Amino acid sequence: MKNNTTAQNSPQNSNMLNSPSPPSSYCVALKLDEYEASSFSLKKYIKKVKESCKCDHQHIFYFFLKLFPVLEWLPRYSVKEKLLGDIISGILVGIVAIPQSISYALLASQDPIYGLYTNFFCPIIYFAMATSHHNCVGSFGVLCLMIGESVNRQLRLAGYESDTGAHVALNATSNGTLVCDKSCYAITVATTLSFLVGLYQILLGVFQLGFISVYLSEPLLSGFVTGSSLTILTSQMNLLLGLKIPRHDGIGSLVLTWVDIFRYIAKTNICDLVTSLVALVVIVPVKEINSYFRDKMKAPFPIELLVVIAATLLSHFFDFSNRYQSKICGTIPTGFKQPAVPDMTLLSNLAVDAIPIAIIGFAMTVSLAEIFGKKHGYPVRANQEMIAIGMGNLIPSFFYCFATSAALTKTLLKESTGCYTQLSGLISSVVLLLVLLWIAPLFYSLQNCILGVVTIVNLRGGLRKFADIPKMWRISKIDTVVWWVTMLSSSLISTELGLLVGVCFSLLCIIFRTQRPRATLLGKVNNCEIYEDQFTYKSINSIANIKIFRFDTSLYYANKDYFKSSLFQKTGANPSLVAILQQKAEAKAKANLAENESCINSKLNCLKIAKQRATKPSVDVPSPTVDMHTLIIDCGAMQFIDSVGLSVLKEVRQDYKKIGIQQDE
Repeated sequence: MKNNTTAQNSPQNSNMLNSPSPPSSYCVALKLDEYEASSFSLKKYIKKVKESCKCDHQHIFYFFLKLFPVLEWLPRYSVKEKLLGDIISGILVGIVAIPQSISYALLASQDPIYGLYTNFFCPIIYFAMATSHHNCVGSFGVLCLMIGESVNRQLRLAGYESDTGAHVALNATSNGTLVCDKSCYAITVATTLSFLVGLYQILLGVFQLGFISVYLSEPLLSGFVTGSSLTILTSQMNLLLGLKIPRHDGIGSLVLTWVDIFRYIAKTNICDLVTSLVALVVIVPVKEINSYFRDKMKAPFPIELLVVIAATLLSHFFDFSNRYQSKICGTIPTGFKQPAVPDMTLLSNLAVDAIPIAIIGFAMTVSLAEIFGKKHGYPVRANQEMIAIGMGNLIPSFFYCFATSAALTKTLLKESTGCYTQLSGLISSVVLLLVLLWIAPLFYSLQNCILGVVTIVNLRGGLRKFADIPKMWRISKIDTVVWWVTMLSSSLISTELGLLVGVCFSLLCIIFRTQRPRATLLGKVNNCEIYEDQFTYKSINSIANIKIFRFDTSLYYANKDYFKSSLFQKTGANPSLVAILQQKAEAKAKANLAENESCINSKLNCLKIAKQRATKPSVDVPSPTVDMHTLIIDCGAMQFIDSVGLSVLKEVRQDYKKIGIQQDE
């Protein structure tokens, strides 16, 4: 029988043995055509740039149509079919956004009014530029946490942490035209940070760099959100307990905050504690009922807003602030401030802080847009989404707004209450406009502990990820490790460093997966021409004297040794060892043959040899047997083979050729 070794590049579920192979000249011509079609051509690129830069009426119209998708869908808007759903959805989202705007403003170290500004302006910009119909943009808990950490760092650098530092800052600016206290400087930092975040996101969209988001895997983002949720929960505990403790940022902030909480636990404000517990007992069950009966309810019950209204009335009429020293929101002004340019002197200080905020912001926005776009069957352009959320951060930064992104809870609410287009975002802004113009001062007596409760209740989605760990472990152990590493680093180290650690560890896991991939022997499924893993499926038959080896990743310098060891282990034949045993067996056979020939020539010598064989133990080397004559290497999963990998394939071919398994040229 003729010995063969073939390396076959085909899908796993294909007829590997019976399918005819095309002529080699045809394959070469096909590969050359594919290469020419896919290769980079400078002339084609220059031609494409010239066509894009034309300034005729058609190209200008097409440019603005792509930049503002609202110009495309709004003229075709069906008032009869969609308007009612958009209005109902917008009103409900606006109602939910009122308490969240105020509570998330405190999380970002800002006055409540700036949270209302943020959730009013950003949806208006996003309405005109987004390709997603269902995303709801506004203040997002994780981003507010990162903004608050950055703002607090700048406040410390400016000397606002102590009363003396605040007076120094006031005196330094009192001889000019502006007197800026701690609150003023905090929003100045936040608007400058929002300006930078928007600028980064616009540049990413313009230069088509949306592929960066692929490095933020779902386990990584999930672990980051959960770790950040633990940090947010910790940061709100002082509000729930009515404690006045220093806010810690940076490495180990979560642990240090809990140490301070237990240190000052004896100074807990009983009024705030009781109010927080009652609010939690009321809000959490109703929110769970809303989630459980989401498909059956036309609209969720607005329990947060009702609790905020009830708590405000109780605090006002029973005077919790003066009687029990409960901390309240205080004066919330109405109307709008005059627009102001962000402080450009802070750009250098905030340039690094804006990077993770920009990445997390566009990653959340793009991922949610793609999820709901796929669900409802409309296209989403990721780079346009980055430009839209970037403009939604850059332009509002001139109107005292901090950075935003798409928020999962409000997006789910928006989609489940009948939203069709981004027109519902305008309706939500109208609801917030009413609050800004007339209703905001009514929240004067609202306790801060209620805002902390609202923030914590909205962390349920991130904290529930702990329940998904067993399922994740069964699906992918490496993804579970990525989740844990990102979650622990985000909570125990710091938010920004946690994201960096998670990305680096995730990339290391990718390298590990390619270094030690799955390597299997394939067998033939009964009664069909399909080949699967012999050790995974029961109804698999191995082919006599033929072994099919599959390596489930690309072959390159980092996994060449693992490829060889896996191949030798699975096939049960190490060519080097087999060759050595064959050489020893051949040498022993030659020695015995020489002794037999000398024995024939001399009877005396024959007797001596017989005595030596009788006294010495037998050390005959058995001739090794290899139970195959053909080896097929399935390269269907190999996306590329580098020069080292090609050398390994040649080396393996030569090694197997030496032991009698040869390739039929």
